[in-house]
Amino acid sequence: MDELGRLSKKAFQEAGKMPIALVLENVRSMHNVGSVFRTSDAFLVNKIFLCGYTPRPPHRDIQKTALGATETVAWEGVEDIRTCIDELKDQGYKVFAVEQVHASISLEQLLIQSPEPIALVFGNEATGVEESTIEQCDGCLEIPQFGSKHSFNISVSAGIVLWELYKQMRKLK
Repeated sequence: MDELGRLSKKAFQEAGKMPIALVLENVRSMHNVGSVFRTSDAFLVNKIFLCGYTPRPPHRDIQKTALGATETVAWEGVEDIRTCIDELKDQGYKVFAVEQVHASISLEQLLIQSPEPIALVFGNEATGVEESTIEQCDGCLEIPQFGSKHSFNISVSAGIVLWELYKQMRKLK
């Protein structure tokens, strides 16, 4: 691990985290959940909230793709997403749903000018983020797409959005 610059579990837990939380709303696939954990580890995400019927660790299908990231990234299971979002807002988070909706902000137009914490809500693989959840958010981010499908797997979406936030936030340090 040392030759690749990877953090030990202890070093990861002590490392300064990005002021980002992820909220997974009714995600069905354990593989997607595991992949989001793994990507969150790579970008030093502060915490993941698993809401509704999103599966929670420990489970071998989550571990299969997480590769141990459930042991490094802080997470919490929360039944009611409305409560989760309210608590994040009370902690100073700006909350964005990652969803294709009217008046969404295209990811390449997002400009982060301060290190305020951001929470990203990712929804169900088939139905997306619930309308009531979108209404509770401060806004929506949309990943520009140019092909015929106009959708990404949730784990791919998380990686794309986290990379953009990471690029912008590291410049603020």
